[in-house]
Amino acid sequence: MKTDNVLQSKTYSFAIRIVKASQYLTNEKKEFVLSKQLLRSGTSIGANTEEAIGGQSEKDFYAKLNIVYKEARETSYWIRLLRDTDYFEKSHADSLLSDCEEVLKIVGSILKTMKVKMNKN
Repeated sequence: MKTDNVLQSKTYSFAIRIVKASQYLTNEKKEFVLSKQLLRSGTSIGANTEEAIGGQSEKDFYAKLNIVYKEARETSYWIRLLRDTDYFEKSHADSLLSDCEEVLKIVGSILKTMKVKMNKN
């Protein structure tokens, strides 16, 4: 995998949005527990993408991308929860969810392709 790619840039940009959303939750809404959950899972997506890129082997890359997928699913959960409990406005949450879903689709596609490839070997 090349070092500058779509997934890498999307997960980094998403992490920036998550940091800002977490700051909003703590500063404006005085919400500290859920904001930390969102911050942890949302920034983990990009961090684990970076780890995947630096993976020692194809298996390592695949394992890290599985973590990226799971963290993105968890982040989607926290965003939906924050939207449905009125911490986030619907439009803001939907925008975050759209970005998260895009990451999920990219990672899901890579994982699917790799699984087929790995099963052939």
